Amino acid sequence: MIGARCSRISLTGLTRRFAVFLVATVTVGIPAAAVAYETDQFSNRESPIADSTELLNDRVNATLQKVVAAQGGRHDEMAVVNAIYHEIGGHHWVDKLERWAMQSDQVEKLDTPRYDSVFSGLPWYSLRVTTFFGVGKTIRLNKQLIGSDKIGHFLSQGRKYYRRYRKSLSEATAAEHSAFTERAIFGRVTTGSYSNADLVANYEGHRFYRSLFEDDIVPGKPAILRWQEDGWVVQREFDWADHVNEYWDEALNINHFDALLYKHMHERLVTLCPKYWENPDLYTIADEAPLREKYAHLGMRDTSELRLDSLCPVQEALTAEKLSPGVQASP
Repeated sequence: MIGARCSRISLTGLTRRFAVFLVATVTVGIPAAAVAYETDQFSNRESPIADSTELLNDRVNATLQKVVAAQGGRHDEMAVVNAIYHEIGGHHWVDKLERWAMQSDQVEKLDTPRYDSVFSGLPWYSLRVTTFFGVGKTIRLNKQLIGSDKIGHFLSQGRKYYRRYRKSLSEATAAEHSAFTERAIFGRVTTGSYSNADLVANYEGHRFYRSLFEDDIVPGKPAILRWQEDGWVVQREFDWADHVNEYWDEALNINHFDALLYKHMHERLVTLCPKYWENPDLYTIADEAPLREKYAHLGMRDTSELRLDSLCPVQEALTAEKLSPGVQASP
């Protein structure tokens, strides 16, 4: 809830600070990867876009074969991880595989025009860089609608997560830094949003890198690679379905919005209630308990009050409310 104190925030001061940040980004050269953008899984959610799991599986598996062939007799796990990252990840704003998914005609995208998204028309000062950089692409992966940026989080932030895990041997410790980056430059500072789904994609990326060498990281499956005599062997294929689930979808695992953005997003999400009533299954996680337990250590913020299955009262209740007080609808 936004209190009166928040409503009196000085926009002059915020405008000045944001202007300084924007100028620094453009002229000083803050790394492009630090400039976050939002994606929109609410708008046109009912559109039946094709699932791209097989296409993206092929890209990753081709990379694994290439990397393994190039390693020769080098038994160095981190060298394998780094080689995969350099092939389909990247040092720039958009990872190579993410960019391919965004640009390829083979990968169908949800229709979310820049000026007709769930963020359209909101005050620029509440959206910050989203106002200037627009809204990213949404694709379907393992039957879930996800922002294309999650591919980058999986590969790049997942690699950083994995490196921290190798040092600490603690997923909880590695998760603390992942949550910090979402509070800072990758999230709330630049967009006003703390993305729970980003944290999940980061964590699953770390699990992917671990699953290259460890059995049962994906329950019931052996490691993707095996060291055999004098070289790596790919003993099973990678599958995005082992990692992507409903918590990658920001219409189901909703962002935590700061004081400037919360009120506007709350009001905007309420306007989506008619769409929710038409097809509530599109906005509902059928069995959430296992996901909540699996990711409990990631530092996600509770945003359940903004989920449409919580935000939108049942249609029958609204109909009754329109009647005069004390008058009940006829049976």
